[in-house]
Amino acid sequence: MADLMLTARNALPQGEALTLAATRIEVLTMRRLTSLMPGRDAAPLATALQKHHGLTLPAPGGRSLREEGECLWFGRDQYLLIGVAPSPLLSGAATMTDQSDAWTSVLLQGPLAREVLARLTPLDLRDVAQPEGATARSEIAHMMGSLTRVAADGYRLMVFRSMAETLLRDLRETLEAVAARQAL
Repeated sequence: MADLMLTARNALPQGEALTLAATRIEVLTMRRLTSLMPGRDAAPLATALQKHHGLTLPAPGGRSLREEGECLWFGRDQYLLIGVAPSPLLSGAATMTDQSDAWTSVLLQGPLAREVLARLTPLDLRDVAQPEGATARSEIAHMMGSLTRVAADGYRLMVFRSMAETLLRDLRETLEAVAARQAL
């Protein structure tokens, strides 16, 4: 019997980008993603996450960030550890699942980013409702996904890898339409 080696790859070409009207759509490099589900009591996970990764367990709609990784609120009693391998000691505090090849991440950044997203998601994107660092699980162009505001004019969008090309196409088409309208 032959040995079989599987290698996870991004669903989209990493680094692929489009810039229009100073607004950029960029496919982000695939990073380690681990879902954390603490069950009824999140306190042991909060303690373990702080001790082993220096990250706080974020409140709903939030994230905690360090240079080597981040923890993202990912739904009720769900969190996503991004960019670092989870300490095995977290397993006593939460159910962990590797999600690295299940999601695709795209960055939308620039002066038209909010206007583009306003056409693709029902979320309130005003600064007061979605400040920098805020995150939400929501519909993005009829796909369920995650939207995190990573900069004053930048958003990281995550969708299931099976919807990656659809997300990229919808972002491109919407950016082209918004940029054309701005040019009038």
